[in-house]
Amino acid sequence: MDAAGRGFRKHGYGGIGVDGLAREAGVTHGGFYGHFSSKAEAFMAAVVNDLQKLRAGVEAVRAERGAGWIGAFAAFYMGRKRTCDLADACTLPSLSVEIERSDPVARAAYQTELLRVLEAVAAGLPGETDTERTAHAWVLLSLLVGGVTLARAVPDQAVAEQIATAIQKAASMFADNGSCDAATASTDTETVDPS
Repeated sequence: MDAAGRGFRKHGYGGIGVDGLAREAGVTHGGFYGHFSSKAEAFMAAVVNDLQKLRAGVEAVRAERGAGWIGAFAAFYMGRKRTCDLADACTLPSLSVEIERSDPVARAAYQTELLRVLEAVAAGLPGETDTERTAHAWVLLSLLVGGVTLARAVPDQAVAEQIATAIQKAASMFADNGSCDAATASTDTETVDPS
């Protein structure tokens, strides 16, 4: 599963076939089918595995760093997870678009694991209610995933560093109770199409 995840993150679902996945794992074509019945099954299993690891990582950083976990996690995510080889990157920015194109079973499995990641994040955030912490967790996850996506996409490393610094600074607001309320407050303003 780890090898399949690396292959899919590096090449995308359409960019790697069963032979490539088997090579990545160091097994034969037949060995691949001994583990998975199809490429689609391998993709779903890899995504679920990766999201379970992300949840465990969030829980570990929370346990290790206590109240300072958000800054530590943001620094890691906008540092190492932004600059590592794409094969070792986080599944959320790497494969979420691929999941959007997947079958309903894969999308449901993704949602289930994403909600578990969200719970792990929300459990470590300040807030008076579960609803408030959940809303803040959605914003924090979206901020980090979007920041990594943008920073990885630009060719100018100075621009990538500006993005990473800005995202880390914004993520640190979540450590203060109530300072991210503006980011999650509902508004009555009209939706504007930016295109």
